[in-house]
Amino acid sequence: MQKIKSLMARQGLKSPQESMADLSPVENVRIPSKEELRELREQPIDPQAEQEIIDSIKEVYFSNDSFDMVQHELEKLPPELKLQELEEYRDKLKLQQAAVSKKVADLILEKQPAYVKELERVTALQTNLQLAAVICTNARRQLSVAKEGFTEASLGLLANQRRRQLLTGLLKSLRTIKTLQRTDVRLSEMLEEEDYPGAIQLCLECQKAASTFKHYSCISELNSKLQDTLEQIEEQLDVALSKTCKHFDDSHYTKVQMAYTLLGKTQTAMDQLHMHFTQAIHNTVFQVVLGYVELCAGNADTKFQKMQYKDLCTHITLDSYIPCLTDLCKALWEVMLSYYRTMQWHEEHDKEESTTTADDAAAAETDELMVGRSYVKKKLEHGLTRIWQDVQLKVKAYILGTDMSNFKYDDFIVVLDVISRLMQVGEEFCGSKSEVLQESIKRQSVNYFKNYHRARLEELRMFLENETWELCPVKSNFNITQLHEFKFMGQCRSPSVSPSRQAVSTASPAQEELSLFQQYLREGNPFEMHIEHKEEETDDVLASNGYESDELEKSVYQDYDSDSDVPEELKQDYVDEQTGDVPLKSVSRETIRSKKKSDYNLNKTNAPILTNTTLNVIRLVGKYMQMMNILKPIAFDVIHCVSQLFDYYLYAVYTFFGRNDMPVPSPSLPTHSGREGGAVRVVGPACLYESSGLGLISSRLRTTLNRIQESLIDMEAAGENAGVHAAVEDRKEKVPSPHLSQLVVLTNSETLYGLAQRVVATESLVFLAEQFESLQSHLDTMMPAAKKPFLQQFYSQTVSTASELRKPIYWIVAAKAIDYEQMLLLMAGVKWDIREIMSQHNVYVDTLLKEFEQFNQRLGDVSRHVRIPLPVSNVLWEHCIRLANRTLVEGYANVKKCSNEGRALMQLDFQQFLMKLEKLTDLRPIPDKEFVETYIKAYYLTENDMEQFIKNHREYSMKQLANLVNVCLGSHINKKARQKLLAAIDDIDRPKR
Repeated sequence: MQKIKSLMARQGLKSPQESMADLSPVENVRIPSKEELRELREQPIDPQAEQEIIDSIKEVYFSNDSFDMVQHELEKLPPELKLQELEEYRDKLKLQQAAVSKKVADLILEKQPAYVKELERVTALQTNLQLAAVICTNARRQLSVAKEGFTEASLGLLANQRRRQLLTGLLKSLRTIKTLQRTDVRLSEMLEEEDYPGAIQLCLECQKAASTFKHYSCISELNSKLQDTLEQIEEQLDVALSKTCKHFDDSHYTKVQMAYTLLGKTQTAMDQLHMHFTQAIHNTVFQVVLGYVELCAGNADTKFQKMQYKDLCTHITLDSYIPCLTDLCKALWEVMLSYYRTMQWHEEHDKEESTTTADDAAAAETDELMVGRSYVKKKLEHGLTRIWQDVQLKVKAYILGTDMSNFKYDDFIVVLDVISRLMQVGEEFCGSKSEVLQESIKRQSVNYFKNYHRARLEELRMFLENETWELCPVKSNFNITQLHEFKFMGQCRSPSVSPSRQAVSTASPAQEELSLFQQYLREGNPFEMHIEHKEEETDDVLASNGYESDELEKSVYQDYDSDSDVPEELKQDYVDEQTGDVPLKSVSRETIRSKKKSDYNLNKTNAPILTNTTLNVIRLVGKYMQMMNILKPIAFDVIHCVSQLFDYYLYAVYTFFGRNDMPVPSPSLPTHSGREGGAVRVVGPACLYESSGLGLISSRLRTTLNRIQESLIDMEAAGENAGVHAAVEDRKEKVPSPHLSQLVVLTNSETLYGLAQRVVATESLVFLAEQFESLQSHLDTMMPAAKKPFLQQFYSQTVSTASELRKPIYWIVAAKAIDYEQMLLLMAGVKWDIREIMSQHNVYVDTLLKEFEQFNQRLGDVSRHVRIPLPVSNVLWEHCIRLANRTLVEGYANVKKCSNEGRALMQLDFQQFLMKLEKLTDLRPIPDKEFVETYIKAYYLTENDMEQFIKNHREYSMKQLANLVNVCLGSHINKKARQKLLAAIDDIDRPKR
């Protein structure tokens, strides 16, 4: 800056201050001297060269004003000074100084017009400021005059007016205070009248007024009193709110809600309401259970009142369990109904307000009101699940507090029905599946059902051991759905619906679509209907196990046959009913007269063959299905137990009638040939029959019997050589093998070795299997999807094998009914190496036919007492004929010498046997007819044909084939050829060994 000033001084320029002080027009800008102009002209005029010189100046010269350039240059001097260098450096500095001076001069000249113009503006501004100062001085002078001219009279008038207003307000305040002093009495009256909205509104108005006049000393005490009164009103209001939890009243709840709305505490009221409902549930169940506990205890012991609810539930006695459960559900129903009606009230209230708002567009709802409604709605919706959860937990504690394993069946069904109804209430209440209740009742049901099923299996064993296998007469149209235990199936209802609900819906079809809350909204209780329904059905329900007496059993059928207890009259009934029932097989009168029949009951009705034990099993299945119908979660356990009932019955029938009377070497189930092959008088034919490949017991039936024995039969109770270290738990699940009653005689030939009992037992099992088949679809709908393979396996491998027991059971009769051994002895005495063709058959044929005629006669005698179905008679005849034919082959195989004429005699004997046999039976074709004929014709084969015959006919025994070789070809072939054929027979027989 100093440089610029010095340059301006050199060029004759002045500062603005100097210019303002000297504005003489005579003054002109100083003209540079000739020497200065010369110096300037001598300076380079090339702008680029000039700019280069300026750029060559070091930046330190432009750093700041305080920079001392002289000092800087002196410090730069070298230690040794050289004149020439100094002069050169001085010229350089001068050149730089000249360039800078020229540049500055050019800039000054360039800005000179702007400088002059700005100087003129400053002068004009100074003039304006002086004018403004004069105006302000005049304004202040005039304001001072106005202030002095304002009169005190105007201010006095205003002060008087203000005092008047204050006095008027004071008078109003005094009148209000007087009114406030009298409101206390009115508030008390309103509270007594339960006019909570009016009391709160009055109290709030008084409080508002009191807060307005709180500056008066007399108001402070009144304000405190009003606050206490408001708190008292809120307390009474809370009590009134709690009353709605048990007995909801529209008008009462409306008053309470209006009061809370005035207080601005609708959300708080909803929170309090849920707390009251929770408390109501707890208090209700506690008081109900406590009442029954104290009633049963017989004394007013205070220790029960101090107990926890869970502990209190364990003191309920068995007699009071169901009444207490019913009252408990009734009380909880009242609480849930109150909640339901509370929600209903809020829904209707919201609709009314929405309608009012829609009609009056000016009265738009505020955001705060909308938020309050939304909160209340969500709180009520969430409260549904919470309240139902509390109910479930309380009932769960009650359910698990008592061991129900010793309950009677009907009592337990009542419990299941009540809980099922309660779960239905829960589903309608909040859409819950009641997992807590289901789990608790499932635990009790499984526990109860295991004990119940164990007892029923023991009773079934007892009845089987005392069963005489007499026919239980029923009408031909008997069906299990006619039994009381299966009535529930005819009602066509969902398994999830309790029986009591079904009774209500069937009694009043118009109410089918109404929920329980709609049906009992104003009066009544669904659990009262349940009790009444049960009382109505008590007469039709049997006692706990259904086995008390024969009279109870007969009562089931009194609708079908009033004379069922008189056998003679029953027989007469069968004759009377002949015209009404169609026989199983339609035959002509000639056929009947000729007695050429296989079904020995053509003069009787085709009523089902069953025993009292069969009916007991069927009724047990019905009871099991009732329990499963009410409580689906244990469906698999129940169906498993149902299958055990059938398994045990099947195993008992096989044990009683399917085994021979030979001693059993071990508890394991042997093959049938091991038992029946050792028949007392038929060792040869019996063994031959089984070893021929025509097994009496199929592999499926044998597998089923083995499975039943391993899983259900307690063999430790049957023999000492069984596993001693079997698990105790496994034995609990098993039942000892039943023993046939001593009253049943199976050794009398006159009765065909107990054929009547065998028919009743076997055909009752077949009838039971048919009933199981009819129930399969119903059981399948109840079975969980994951467990359905078990049900399918049970039906395919067990139920369907019932009819297969006919073969081993009736085979024993067939093996003993005809004396096959005598026939072998008679055949051994026949001479077969005769030389002439005989026209008369041998005596053994007549003897055998007499045996068959006697068998036919005995069969007819048995059929007079017990109907013998066509499949049974066919099996019996098939067994007898097969055994007879195989005995014939065995007799022919015992021949030592035989001629061609002897072979013809064999054919004659067999044809005579067939001709007479066909008159006795309708069975076609004759079983094993080809078996005998092929064997007889084999006597005519050549050596090569015999070798092929041996390979193709493995149904014959080694002895029988060897006899063909030795007797037939013995005289025609050499020893080597005979040995070859015998070796071929031995090779065929070796795998069998």
